Amino acid sequence: MSRDTHYDESQIQVLEGLEAVRRRPGMYIGSTDERGLHHLVYEIVDNAVDEALAGFCDTINVTLFPDGSVQVEDNGRGFPVGIHPKMKRPAVEVCLTVLHAGGKFGGGGYKVSGGLHGVGASVVNALSRHLQVNVYQDGKIYQQEYQRGKVLYDLKVVGETQRTGTTIRFWPDVKTGEKPEPGIFETGNFDFDTLRTRFREMAFLNKGIRITITDEREDEVKTQTYHYEGGIISFVEHLNRNKEPLFEKPIYIEGVKETSTVEVALQWNAGYNETVFSFANNILTPEGGTHLAGFRSALTRVINNYGRKAKILKDNDPNLTGDDVREGLTAIISVKLVEPQFEGQTKSKLGNSEIRPLVDALVADKLEAYFEETPAAARAVMDKCLAASRAREAARKAREATRRKTALESAALPGKLADCSERDPSKCEIFLVEGDSAGGSAKEGRDRHFQAILPLRGKILNVEKTREDRILGNAEIKAMITAFGGGFGNRFDPSKLRYHRIVCMTDADVDGSHIRILLLTFFYRHMPKLIEEGYVYIAQPPLYKVTKGKTSRYVYDDSALKAYLAELGKDAKPDIQRYKGLGEMSATQLWDTTMNPETRVMYKVTLKDAIAADELFTLLMGDQVEPRREFIEQNAKLVADLDI
Repeated sequence: MSRDTHYDESQIQVLEGLEAVRRRPGMYIGSTDERGLHHLVYEIVDNAVDEALAGFCDTINVTLFPDGSVQVEDNGRGFPVGIHPKMKRPAVEVCLTVLHAGGKFGGGGYKVSGGLHGVGASVVNALSRHLQVNVYQDGKIYQQEYQRGKVLYDLKVVGETQRTGTTIRFWPDVKTGEKPEPGIFETGNFDFDTLRTRFREMAFLNKGIRITITDEREDEVKTQTYHYEGGIISFVEHLNRNKEPLFEKPIYIEGVKETSTVEVALQWNAGYNETVFSFANNILTPEGGTHLAGFRSALTRVINNYGRKAKILKDNDPNLTGDDVREGLTAIISVKLVEPQFEGQTKSKLGNSEIRPLVDALVADKLEAYFEETPAAARAVMDKCLAASRAREAARKAREATRRKTALESAALPGKLADCSERDPSKCEIFLVEGDSAGGSAKEGRDRHFQAILPLRGKILNVEKTREDRILGNAEIKAMITAFGGGFGNRFDPSKLRYHRIVCMTDADVDGSHIRILLLTFFYRHMPKLIEEGYVYIAQPPLYKVTKGKTSRYVYDDSALKAYLAELGKDAKPDIQRYKGLGEMSATQLWDTTMNPETRVMYKVTLKDAIAADELFTLLMGDQVEPRREFIEQNAKLVADLDI
C-alpha cells in the first residue's frame, strides 16, 4: 500500500474572518455542549460588566425568548459606531466580525476587563446563526445584523432615542444536520438556574450593578433581579446564611495600589469546612493563584502573631497551620487589574506575581487592626482555630494508628471488598452497595474482570457536621479510602486511584437517597477531585418489572411505567413487580438492568457551579433545620410518588 508523501503550499489552509471559530469552536468557548452554549451569554454580559467597571453602566437586562434567542441589553456608552481608521468599517462591525478587536488592549477604552483576549463578541457572532445589534448613541438608534458571523447589511440608523447603551440579540447555531450548515451546538436549551446563579455572582462582585434575567419561554414568565450595595460583604453573608457565624458582620478589606484593586470579605462560622472563592476581574479562579496565596499566607501569619501576643498560644505551643486557621472560614477574594495573566485557556488560575505581596500586605495590615479593635471576635476565632488544631492532631494520631493496623494507605484492602482482576484504573469500576444482601447479588452478578464491589453497612457519617478525626474513625469511610487508593483530604491524589468509575448503587427509596447524598457529601468535602475529574457515577436500578405474557420490560420510574402501560393498552392486565431494594433482584437481573455496560443507565456526577454546590451541601446536610425544612417544602412537588 503506497502513501502520498507530497506536501506543498497548496495544502496550507488559511481560514478567513470568523471561519476559524466555526471550524474549531472548542478553542474559543471550551465545548459545544450546554456549557459552551451558556458561555455565549457570559461573553456578552461580560462586555456590559466591563462598561460597569469603567463607570458607565449600572443596569443589565438578559431575556430568554421562546424562539431560542437571548437578548442582552445594557445602559452603557454603546459600541463605537464611527469608522475605524484602519479597517475602514464601523467600529461596532469590526468588534463583531474581527477576532482580537476590542477596547481592551491598552487603547484606553477599559482600565480593567474580564474579556482578556477581545474575542467575546466576535466569537458569539461567529457561533450564532443570526445576531442583531442595536446601539443607542448620540440620540440615534444604529442597527446591523449578521448571519453566522457575516454582515447582512451596512450599519444603519433605524430611529431616535434619548438613552445610551447596546442591545445584542443572538440565536445560537444549534445542530440540525442540514447541509451546507449543519450547526455548531449540541443543544440550544438555556438553563435559567445556571444563568441566574452566574448573574447573582456577578452582582455580588460589582456592588451597585443591577442584573435582571427574564425567561419568556413558558406561559408563566420568570424574572429575577440581583442588586447588592454591600458587594462581597453581601456575598459572604449569603454563603453563611445557613451557617452559624462566630461574629455578626464579615470583615471587609479594600485597597488600591497603582492600577490594581483588592477586595476581601471574610467571616468564620461554627462549621468545619473552608469556603473560599477567589476572583480576578470577575472571573472565578477555582485553582486559585497569586491572590489566594497572598491571602492565605497573611491569614496564617496574623493569627499566629496575635495568638502569641495575646498569650493564647504559649511559648511551647506549635504554630497553627493553614488548615487550622481556615476551618469554618468563608471568604471572597476579588482583585481587579489591568493586565491579568491567567494560566490556561480556561482562566482557572491567576499568575500575576505582583498581586501576591499586595494582597498579603493589605490583608495582614487590616486583619491585625480588626483583631486589636474587636478582641471578642478575635478570641472567638482563636478558640475555633485551637479546637481545629487539637482535632488535626487527633486525626494525625488516628491516621498513624490506622497505618499501623494496615487499614489505611497500605497494600491491605478491606476484607469485604470483592476486587477485580484488571489493574488498569481506567478500565476498572467499583460499586458502592448498601447492605450485604444487595452486595451478595452484585458480587455474584458482576464481571469480575473489571468490576469491584464494596458493600457498605448502614449509613456513613454526615461529614458536614464532623471533624476529620471522627471521620477517619468511621469503618465504612476507612474502607472506601483504602479501596479507592487515592488518599484523603489535602493528601488526596487522583493519579493513585485504583478505579476510574466509582458508582453509588443504592436502593430507589428514601433511605437509598439518603445514603447517596451522604456519600456525595463525603466525596465533595474530602475528595473533591473525584467529582471535578468525573470519576463519580450514580447507578439507576429499575423500579419495576412489567410482564405481559412472555414479554418482560424493566421500567426506571413512575412516568415511564405510566407511558408503558398506556402503550400496552387495557386488554390483559400485566404483572407489575415493584423493586423496593437491590437485594430483591437476582444476580442476573442486577447485571442485566444496572451493571451491564451494554444495557445499564448511569448518571455522571459533574460540578457545574462550585458556589451553588457548596450552598446546597450546607443546606441539606448542615446544622440549620429551618432552611432545610423550607427547601423541602418548596421542592416537595418535584417528588411525584414518594415511597417511604
